[in-house]
Amino acid sequence: MSDSRKTGAPGAVRLTVLLPLPFDKPFDYLPVAGASPGQAVLVPLGKRLVTGVAWDAEPAGEVPHARLKPISRIIDAPALPGVLRKFIDWVAGYTMAPLGEVLALAFKPALLEAPPQSMGWLAGEPGKTTAQRQAVLAVLADGQPRGSTALAKAAGVSPAVIRLMADAGLLRPVVLDVTAAQPDPEHAPAVLSPAQAAAANALAGKVRTGQFSANLLEGVTGSGKTEVYLEAVAEALRCGRQALILLPEIALSAQFLQRFETRFGAGAVVWHSEISPAARRRAWHEVARGTARVVVGARSALFLPFTALGLIIVDEEHEPAFKQEDGVVYHARDMAVVRARLSDATCILASATPSLESVVNAQAGRYGYFQLPQRHGGAVMPDVRAIDLRIDKPARGQFLSPVLIAAMTETFARGEQVMLFLNRRGYAPLTLCRACGHRMECPNCTAWLVEHRRGERLLCHHCGHQLPKPDTCPACNAAESLVPIGPGVERIADEAATLFPAARTLIMTSDAIAGPVAAGQAARAIEARDIDLIIGTQMVAKGWHFPGLTLVGVVDADLGLAGGDLRASERSVQMLHQVAGRAGRAEHRGHVLLQTHEPEHPVMQAIIAGDLPVFRARELALREPGHWPPYGRLVALIISAEHAHDADQAAKILARHAPHGPGISVLGPAPAPFALLRGRHRRRLLLKASREINVQKLLRAWLHSSEISRAARVDIDIDPISFL
Repeated sequence: MSDSRKTGAPGAVRLTVLLPLPFDKPFDYLPVAGASPGQAVLVPLGKRLVTGVAWDAEPAGEVPHARLKPISRIIDAPALPGVLRKFIDWVAGYTMAPLGEVLALAFKPALLEAPPQSMGWLAGEPGKTTAQRQAVLAVLADGQPRGSTALAKAAGVSPAVIRLMADAGLLRPVVLDVTAAQPDPEHAPAVLSPAQAAAANALAGKVRTGQFSANLLEGVTGSGKTEVYLEAVAEALRCGRQALILLPEIALSAQFLQRFETRFGAGAVVWHSEISPAARRRAWHEVARGTARVVVGARSALFLPFTALGLIIVDEEHEPAFKQEDGVVYHARDMAVVRARLSDATCILASATPSLESVVNAQAGRYGYFQLPQRHGGAVMPDVRAIDLRIDKPARGQFLSPVLIAAMTETFARGEQVMLFLNRRGYAPLTLCRACGHRMECPNCTAWLVEHRRGERLLCHHCGHQLPKPDTCPACNAAESLVPIGPGVERIADEAATLFPAARTLIMTSDAIAGPVAAGQAARAIEARDIDLIIGTQMVAKGWHFPGLTLVGVVDADLGLAGGDLRASERSVQMLHQVAGRAGRAEHRGHVLLQTHEPEHPVMQAIIAGDLPVFRARELALREPGHWPPYGRLVALIISAEHAHDADQAAKILARHAPHGPGISVLGPAPAPFALLRGRHRRRLLLKASREINVQKLLRAWLHSSEISRAARVDIDIDPISFL
């Protein structure tokens, strides 16, 4: 970084600087020559120097000019584009998060320094060689430099051989050109069906206009939505603009990136929490320079410094994973539409089971609406049937019904693959003392401890608290009395291993598949038919394409229907339909078996009939009279404190000052379903308002009139999707 320290002229204007800290507004400073909005600057804050961004806001003027401190220096780094600064302002205003916290999503001082140069090797001075050294020199005979890892792999030697050759002068270091090959829009266009081609051409036309549009691409599982929206990516590349593809699950990136490279002949820049600091810094700078033409990433990629963003795609737009629940609470699907509008870009929301919010926007004409009702390449939708567990009961102490076991037996006999789905990690969700009935609970959360057989531990999935499974009950001291209640995926894997000992089994959960590399290895093993049985949680429901998989068994289809959650039925339909969609995506028709105690439930009937429009119409008809989303607005206020009394008092104060009026109602306060979470006691209020009401203005007045003790914290969730 270079030091551009200069002094401001006497009487110079003020310049505002926003810091990536929980402040609501930028601070005034005396500028230095050359400082302008968007630039990274070093400024004094108290007795320390901190890094911030010169901002566009009008100076506050609260500090007399004589007391203003000057900017220490301008940092030599890419400036944050004006569109990104507007986006940060908008997100802060909408979510009511401190402006500095939103800036921290886009601006991290550790990313500012230029990425290090990558070094490689060419042949050096002649010298004494061995067979291994000769193999290395033979690889370098083409005159192309290679990095240490690539060179060792190509020569079939260990990295130590490369180091020793460098020390001996047999290799000379050179700077590698790390500029990646750019995606080529003409490389290998997919052969599209007429329906796909019509949607692809229409979406490409929208990209060409260079104007904002939001679009919903709905297609049944296996209909080829990815191939359609990749043609919109190709058009953005032809127009010289950047594209961003958001995925809900980091693990999905491995299989997706392979498909992307097949289409464009080169990879995309990847952005998510699992990449190394060096790769993160390099990606940030490539985006800022415009050399990163396509980015594939998690929701945080929305805050990258794109200079020519022309297209945003939100794949599996219905996924709850796009909602960030901690820190700045925002929904990446909705913010993607805003980012596209500010950038004059096209936004495509893609899903086989779109959210009701997106469907209503499409039906009202606010979004373009493109539908793919058939599977691609002659594949047909799977046959879905319910197994009534009231009739076809599993054996005592078991969880797979005879009907499901028979179907698995037949599928394995044909040499085809099976998937079992249960959205519960671990071995058992509850551990109970059969002597006194004591339940093993987390001391920090209103939650049971989940038994994990790997490591013989009990684990809280909310705060991470864990302990070895006790030999005696902590309540009554009875020995060996603690028993697992209910199944998790590990328990289902044990049952399947007993029934099918020859089946090669893979467990796909966030515990077992740690990141994109492991997910890619798992996907390749499944595609190569090295796996017979896949057992997984929600991870297996998201976009995987396994041609040999023909049977999906849902162990507990009723699991998501419990509780009074507004979106319970909608989420259950989405999850079950997506899981069912993994079956029969190639030449053999798939079969799906739902184990349920309520086969007559509307959710089960919708999945069996494959008629999502009927389910959506019913669900919307239930919500519209009460003005529930998407026909109204919700805001959750979550009060938390270390002591229950403080949380209760703060909730009562908020309730006393709650707003009233036409189209406004406040529910609560009430203990949250997780009344204790990570050691904090929690209470909730829910603001319900008609769509035309400015809920942010209402909330500011409400909070201003409520004097809450510092012992309590109030978190605000605009448009909540979870009510825990």
